[in-house]
Amino acid sequence: MEKISISTKGNNDIIDITSQVKKVVKKANTKEGVCLVFSSGSTCGLTMIENESGLVRDFKNFLYKLVPVEGDYEHNKIDDNGHAHLLSSLFRPSLSLPVINGDLVLGQWQQIVFIDFDNRPRKREIIVLVK
Repeated sequence: MEKISISTKGNNDIIDITSQVKKVVKKANTKEGVCLVFSSGSTCGLTMIENESGLVRDFKNFLYKLVPVEGDYEHNKIDDNGHAHLLSSLFRPSLSLPVINGDLVLGQWQQIVFIDFDNRPRKREIIVLVK
């Protein structure tokens, strides 16, 4: 098990963590198995996307339209990030990916991305477990 530490800007910040996850897989020296990528935050998520700048902008715009920041959320009475919790509930906190011949298996245009839905910069930890 390894931890990846990242700093985010918040506000649907999308960070490609593919290279860091691949390094953990190589270091684990597992020939065939599964790589679990997990984030414990309740205002973030993991997904796979082509990390192309236009598509990243499209994805951020989609997130803002799907769950607008300025919505009337009950949670905002406690913390002003109700939208972030709702988005986090729609995205997985983890991904399970195959490891074959010692390599992480990804499609040609697939990258692993971490998304911080919160409304402020954060330090985040992502757990990567290879078995």
